[in-house]
Amino acid sequence: MTRTTNATTSTTTIEADATVPLIRITRDFEATPAQLFRAHTDPELYARWVGPADLSTRIEHWDARDGGSWRFVNVRAGEDGAEEYAFRGCFHEVSPQRIVQTFTFEGMPEGVSLETLTFEDLGGGRTRLHAQSLVDSFEARDQWLASGMEVGVEQGYAKLDGLLADGSIGGTDDGAA
Repeated sequence: MTRTTNATTSTTTIEADATVPLIRITRDFEATPAQLFRAHTDPELYARWVGPADLSTRIEHWDARDGGSWRFVNVRAGEDGAEEYAFRGCFHEVSPQRIVQTFTFEGMPEGVSLETLTFEDLGGGRTRLHAQSLVDSFEARDQWLASGMEVGVEQGYAKLDGLLADGSIGGTDDGAA
């Protein structure tokens, strides 16, 4: 199963692996690997782009280093008060080339995924982000896919495109955050 969504300038591909319970996401950005690394490790920047357009993000804890952990809450304001969705995980590897972390939606704490992000330098100020999420069963993978996750992924990446375009995310040649 492959889903492809188109943003203004980029295409996001979301694929379900047929042999293992894995979701692969691929997207190109007008950014250097250092900029994408920073967007994924700087909590203030991450909060500005992650998730659907109608949600804001509050970082509760963020320690982007090998062995560190994180927790954030997505908030949707409504007439009857706010809805909140909390997520947490642990960073296993944090380097300019690769981030490996766990990811758990606290509403489904048994559904832990292992995520790996890599930043492929395409040259000319472009980078291909490869993300994969490994879950414990095909059923869990299919629930993630059926949840509408592609909306949050694509809208979040569109917000990230905006931050990159307006210069909010600088980067360094060595990939340091």
